[in-house]
Amino acid sequence: MRISRSRSVLLAGAVAVTLSATALPAALAAPSSSAVISEVYGGGGNSGATLTRDFVELANAGSAAYDLSGFSVQYLPGAPSAGSQWQVSPLTGAVAPGGHYLVAQAAGTGGTVALPTPDATGTVAMAAASGTVALVSGTTPLTCKTAADCAADTRVVDLVGYGSAVVREGSGPATGASATASVARAASLADTDDNAADLSAGAPTPVNAAGETSGGGEGPGDPGNPTEPGTVRVHDIQGTTRVSPLDGQAVTGVPGIVTAVRTTGSRGFWIQDPSPDADPRTSEGVLVYTGSATPTVSVGDSVLVSGTVDEYYPSSTTQSITEITAPRTTVLSSGNALPAPVVLNAASVPGTYAPSAGGGSIDALPLEPEKYALDRYESLEGTRVETVDTRVTGATSSHGEVWVTVAPKQNPTRRGGTLYSSYNDQNSGRIKVMSLDSTRPVPVANVGDVLSHATTGVLDYDSFGGYSLQATQLGTLTDRHLKREVTRKQKRDELAVSTYNVENLDALDEQGKFDTLAKGVAVNLASPDIVSLEEIQDDNGAVNDGTVGAEATLKRFTDAIVAAGGPRYSWRYVAPQDGKDGGEPGGNIRNVFLFNPARVSFVDRAGGDATTAVKAVPTKKGVTLSASPARISPLNDAWNDSRKPLVGEFTFRGEPVFVIGNHFTSKGGDQPLHGRYQAPTRSSETKRVRQAAEVNTFVKSLLAADKQAQVITLGDLNDFAFSPTMSALTAGKALKPLIDTLPANERYSYVYEGNSQTLDHILTSPGIRHFDYDVVHINAEFADQASDHDPQIVRVKADGSGHGHH
Repeated sequence: MRISRSRSVLLAGAVAVTLSATALPAALAAPSSSAVISEVYGGGGNSGATLTRDFVELANAGSAAYDLSGFSVQYLPGAPSAGSQWQVSPLTGAVAPGGHYLVAQAAGTGGTVALPTPDATGTVAMAAASGTVALVSGTTPLTCKTAADCAADTRVVDLVGYGSAVVREGSGPATGASATASVARAASLADTDDNAADLSAGAPTPVNAAGETSGGGEGPGDPGNPTEPGTVRVHDIQGTTRVSPLDGQAVTGVPGIVTAVRTTGSRGFWIQDPSPDADPRTSEGVLVYTGSATPTVSVGDSVLVSGTVDEYYPSSTTQSITEITAPRTTVLSSGNALPAPVVLNAASVPGTYAPSAGGGSIDALPLEPEKYALDRYESLEGTRVETVDTRVTGATSSHGEVWVTVAPKQNPTRRGGTLYSSYNDQNSGRIKVMSLDSTRPVPVANVGDVLSHATTGVLDYDSFGGYSLQATQLGTLTDRHLKREVTRKQKRDELAVSTYNVENLDALDEQGKFDTLAKGVAVNLASPDIVSLEEIQDDNGAVNDGTVGAEATLKRFTDAIVAAGGPRYSWRYVAPQDGKDGGEPGGNIRNVFLFNPARVSFVDRAGGDATTAVKAVPTKKGVTLSASPARISPLNDAWNDSRKPLVGEFTFRGEPVFVIGNHFTSKGGDQPLHGRYQAPTRSSETKRVRQAAEVNTFVKSLLAADKQAQVITLGDLNDFAFSPTMSALTAGKALKPLIDTLPANERYSYVYEGNSQTLDHILTSPGIRHFDYDVVHINAEFADQASDHDPQIVRVKADGSGHGHH
C-alpha cells in the first residue's frame, strides 16, 4: 500500500480525472523503506493505563530525512459506520533517518505518566482496543471505509489497523491492543504490508524526535539502575488481595531471583524473593513485563528491578495479572539457586473453587488461600510451583496447552477426565500446563494420559482458562492408550438416530476432515439410520457472496461416508436466509438431516422455507407436519442470529417419527469460571432458555394432537444437563433427557478447560419407551480430533403397532 514520497506528492497534485483514468494497481504500492507508522496506542488515560495520552509514533527506516510538511496522521474507528469520518492531525517538520516522530492524541482521566514532548499534537480520542491509523500525504480527510478502497488511495503512505479493525493491511489487523498495550513494529521496522505480521502488542514505548521516552528517558522516579535494593519487596507489590496496593506506582530496586523467562508472545521474566514474609496470602513472585523486547536476563540471575506496578486485565471479565512494566533491570550476580517450588496437589489446593461476591468483583476481597482454590492460585501468582504425576483432563491443544488435575479423585470420568457436574462443583484441581522452552513443547497427550514425575515452572494467569503453569521442566508422558469408541450396530427393528456437530464443515475443507468425520459416522456410529448434523456450512464456507446452498458440502460428506463403508445417505435441510443464522460470517451454518433410504423414508411436504413456521396438523390417524422439512418459529426473535431448529417427519416400519435437529445459541459472552466476577453471570443463557421454550411448545403441540407421537429432539444445545435451558426444554415432561440415564461418570460429550461436560443431547417423548442410548467418545478427549464434539446415538425399538406405542 505504501508508495515513495516523491510519487505520493506527485499524485496528490494530480487531477481526479487522471487518477481514475490511470487506476493505479495495488501492486505499485510496495512496502515502504522510509516512513512508517511504528507504534499506535489508544489506551492513554484509560482505567489501568500508566500513560495519560494516546499517541501515534512514526519512524524512518530510510537513509535520508523524510519531510512531513503538508502530511497528516488520520484515524478511523475499527468498525466504521456510514457516518464515521476520518479525523485529521496535521504534521510539520521531518523524521530523521533512523529517527522517530511522536504525535500526541487526546488525554484521558487516568494514567500518571506524561508522554515525552510530542512533535505534533492532535485531539483524536483513539479507541484502546480497535481502530485504524493512516499516515497521509495531504490533510484532506480520507473517504475510504474498506481495506481495498484504502489500499487504492494513493495518498496513503502507511496504514495500521489494530484490534478487530475492518480497515487494515494484509491478512488482518495487529492484535492485542488494550488500555495497557500498544501495537508496535519490531526494531527493524520491517514492513511487509501485513499489520498482523508486522506489529505486535506490548507495553507502550513512545519516543519523540529528540529520542526522549516517557518520564524524561529514565522512566517514572527512576534514579538510574540502582545497585542497592530499594524499600519495596515483591510481597509488598502483590499484597493480600488480587490487586496490588501499589498499582500505578513507580518502584525502585525490587530484589529477586529470575525463575523463568518468556521470549515469545507476551515477553518478560519472573522474579521471586528468596526471603519470603510470613503471610500466606502475599505472593513472593511477580512478572516483569518487557513488551516487545526480548528479556536479556537469565534464570538464576539475582536482579534489582525498577519500573511501574500495573494490574493487567486480559479482558474485562478476567482477573488481573500483577506486573512490573517499563522495567529497568540491574543484574547483581548469576547462577543462584532458585527458591523451592510449592507442590500443587489435593492437599494444598482447596476443593472449593471460588469465593463469592454475589456476582460482583472479587478483586478487593482479602485472599483466603486455605479456603478457595482461586485464592490459593492467586497467592502463588508468579511463584515457582510443581505438580507430580498429574492426570490429563483436557487433551493437548493446537496452541500447545494441556489441562491436568492436581486432585485426581475430583469427579473422575470413566475414561480419565474430570466431570463438570454442577454450577457449584467447578473442579478446583484443574490447571493448564504450557511450556516456556520452545525446544521442548508440551507432549501430545489425550485425556487419561499422565504427566509423570515433576512438572515445574511459574504460575501465571491468562484469559484462556485462567491459572496456568508455565513449565520450565515438563514431566514425561505416560500414554494410557485411550481408544476411540465404536457403538454396536442397530438391530433390524431398531431405528438408530444420531447427533453430530461436525464443526463448520464446508466444501472447501480438506479431504482429511471429510474422511475422518465420515469414518465416525460409518464405523464408530455403525451407520445410523438418521444423522442430525450441526454446523454444516454453505458450499463456499466463509466466502461471503450470498451462497446459501450446501449441496456440494453434503455430496462430499456423503461420498466420504460411502468410501468409509457406510450407506449412501440422502439429505434434507432448509437453507437459511443469507447472513441470518449466526456462526462464521459468510458460512450460513445450518442443521441437516442425513438418512439411509434403505432403512427409513422421509415424508416430504412442501412449504418449508427459511421464514415459515412449521405447525402440528391433527389427523384421524395421529399427527403430521404442515411442511417437512421445516423450521420451528424461525421469525421469533429468540432465533435472531442463531441456527433455527430443523423438523422432519420420517417413517420407520410403517410408523411416523418426528425428529427435531437443534443448535442453540453459544455460551459466548458468559463470564468465565475463573474470572473476577463471582459467581459468574451466564448472560447467554437467557436466549437459550427462550429457544428451549419454543422447541418445548412445538413438541407439546405434537403431543396434544397425539400423546403417543414419537418425537426425538437432539443436537448441540450448548448447555448442561443441570441448566435452566434443559428445564425449559423438558417442561411438562414433554421430553426425557437421555444423558441422565447414563452412569454419572459417563455424562459428557465435550471437554472445555479440563472439564468433561455435556453440550450435546438427545431427548425423547413419552411415547418412546424402549431405547438404548450411547455417547460415542471419538473426538473431545483426543488431541487429534475432527470435531470438538462427541456424537451421540439412540436406538429406538419399533413395536409394529402402527401407532408408536412402545
